[in-house]
Parts: sequence; C-alpha cells; structure tokens
Amino acid sequence: MNSADTEIVKSLLRKEHNLVESPDEADLVFLNTCSVRDNAERKIHERIIHLRQYRRNRKNMFVGILGCMAERLRERLVGERDMVRLVVGPDEYRKLPELIEEAARENKSGIAVELSTVETYEDIEPLRTDGISAFISIMRGCNNFCSYCVVPYTRGRERSRTAQTVIDETARLVAQGFREISLLGQNVNSYKSSDGFDFPELLVRLAENHPEIRFRFTTSHPKDFGEKLIDAMASHANICKHLHLPVQSGSSRLLELMNRRYTAEQYIAKIDLLRSKIPNIALSTDIIAGYPGETEDDHRATLELMKTVKYDGAFMFKYSPREGTKSYKIGDTVSDEEKIRRLNEIIDLQQNIAFEKNQLEIGKIHSVMVENVSRRSEADWKGRTDTNKKVVFPVPADMAIAEGDVFNVKILSAGSTTLKGEMCD
Repeated sequence: MNSADTEIVKSLLRKEHNLVESPDEADLVFLNTCSVRDNAERKIHERIIHLRQYRRNRKNMFVGILGCMAERLRERLVGERDMVRLVVGPDEYRKLPELIEEAARENKSGIAVELSTVETYEDIEPLRTDGISAFISIMRGCNNFCSYCVVPYTRGRERSRTAQTVIDETARLVAQGFREISLLGQNVNSYKSSDGFDFPELLVRLAENHPEIRFRFTTSHPKDFGEKLIDAMASHANICKHLHLPVQSGSSRLLELMNRRYTAEQYIAKIDLLRSKIPNIALSTDIIAGYPGETEDDHRATLELMKTVKYDGAFMFKYSPREGTKSYKIGDTVSDEEKIRRLNEIIDLQQNIAFEKNQLEIGKIHSVMVENVSRRSEADWKGRTDTNKKVVFPVPADMAIAEGDVFNVKILSAGSTTLKGEMCD
C-alpha cells in the first residue's frame, strides 16, 4: 500500500519537481512510513540520521515524513535532527505541492494530517515507472479496530473507489503493457462501491475483461471472507490461486481479545471450504507472538493451527505495543525474551512446513511469469507461479527473454522459500 501511495505522490509532484535517483542529488527527500510495528518506525528515525550526511553538499536539503507515522506522531516529528520540515498524513497528499513551495520559500515547517471520509485519489493516475506488475488501491481505511492495530487511527475509516474508475485504470495498465495487477485494500472483502459492485463482482469483471492478465489481491479479513469470493477465484483461471488470510493467533480466547470476530474453528472451516473448491490454493498469513495475556496454551494453539492449515508462507512478528490502541492500555504482559522464544518456535515450524510443502512441487510443471534476472546468477531468471511461489530457472544465453514472458517450468528442487526448475514444453 505504501508503494501504491508513493506512486500517487510521484504523480502529484512530477509537474513541478524532478525526481532524482539518490539522496545526494535531492533538495527534498520524502520517507513514506508505516506504524504497524515499532521496528518500522525505528527504521525511519535511523534513516533521518543517515540523511544528515547529504547536508554537507546540499545545505538547503530537508525531509518530509508521509503516511501513517506522520498521522500518528504529527508535531512530534517536526524538526527532528534539524531535518524534518514536512509532516503529511495519508489523506493529505494533494496539498504536497503547496506545502513544499511554502517550506522552501518561507523556510518554515508544514503539517497536514486531517483524515478524510471520502478521499480515495481515484482521479489521480499513479506514476508507475517500470516492471510488469502494478498495484491498484481500490479502497482506503479500515473499520475493524483490531485491538492491537493503529490503522483505523492512521488511515481513517473505510471508503471504496467507484468500480468504474478501477475498471478504467486497469484497462489503461493493460494498454501500457502490464501483465499482472494486484488489487489493494486493508480489507478487500469490505469493498462496496457506490456504483453497485462488491469485491467478488469487481474481481470477476476485471478477470473477464482481461483474460490475459493475472489478478491478485490483498488483504482479506477472515470474518468477511466467504463463498462468493471463493467461487470467483475458482471459476477464473487468471485470478491467482493464492490467498493471504491473516489469522494472527490459533487461540479463540486470544482472537476474542484481539477483536478479530472469528474463532479458530471458524477460520479452519473457511480454509476447508476454500480447499474443497480450489485444492491447489496456496495460503499465507500473519501471526503475532506474545500478545498481551497470551499463555503457553495459547501459543501452543497457534502452533497446532499452523500444523492443521499448513501455510505456504507467513509474516511472523512479536507483539509491538501501539500507543492509542486497546491492547496498549492492557500493558505488555509477555516479556521480550518470551516473545522471542515463541516467535522463534513459530518461525522454525513455518520453515519446516514450507519446506515440506515445496518438496511436493518437485516434478510438477508450473506456468511461471518472468520478473527479473536472478540476483545470484545472470544465467538464471526469476519469476512466480500463480500460487505466488518464487521460481528460479536457467535461460539459454542466445534466447531472447523479457519481463512478463510466461514459460512452463518443471520443478527440479525446492527449499523453504524458492523452487528451482528448468524450462519445458
């Protein structure tokens, strides 16, 4: 989502400003931020310190903080390390040209952090500069108020773009040569446009309009994920057979404390329904270790759910207190050492599950969309299956190949994160 927002900001600034390749050429550097975890914010503070070195050659250089961290910390960021002069929240990007001009002309700071109930930037064409994959934000904000999450406070309430603007933007991207499109929302299942589309209907319309394009989406909230969306995925070959469905915990007691509004049993039932209709579906998830009040039994319940579901991938984190959330008021009841121990157990289990699942891919043939040259060898190219598995395979030196090309690849070996194969007919 921050990548998509960055493309909107670039589009808004390109008429009056030149984009440069590195900080040593810049008069102004924007840091687009996330506040979901403390680690993400800490990296921004470290980056501000790092940027001070460029002041030696560019005396008037300053920094702007964009996004959720700007919304959360506001005035506290202004003047940090004598670098930060602009603080702009995710619903105020239209003001950037004016704020930059004032900051440069009058040597003063600017803050714009008012949240909106209507802003979707649907009339702004994002500036996409390369690649064959594109993001389209179809909605903004979140109404779920999970007890650990700052997103409803930093990105505001849910509002959806009109379906027609998404349909039109998709058509333009296809005409520009993009081969894969990812639809974005804090909870795409909540999408409801003023022109009468829910999310499965929008997804089906796009898939049918552009059968040659791969469509992905993120993120789905389990409480809203249902059979209509499963049927849409099952009935269209170009809707990728990969689903990111954050579970957060395998303990129903903890899920209630998190205000997730489903039980572990209900979550597993949805996975069973999904796999009954799409047997080859690949699943990924989010898991929090050490949430306030989490017991060893709760932690074991998470491990058991992981063994039951057998995720292909997961984003796994120790709990990070976020000021202003309900869980922050409870207090951080699990020690950091215990969080790390539990997190390591979760990571180890997931790596073993992913390795075992990937071993089952050996001998299978996948349709792989090429993305770029492998970092380890220029003789190999890297791409992804429609189940979102990374595949590396050699390409003959005399063979012309380009990003977006699709090849059948037979899988020869597999690790926990990457498949290796060879091109075949």
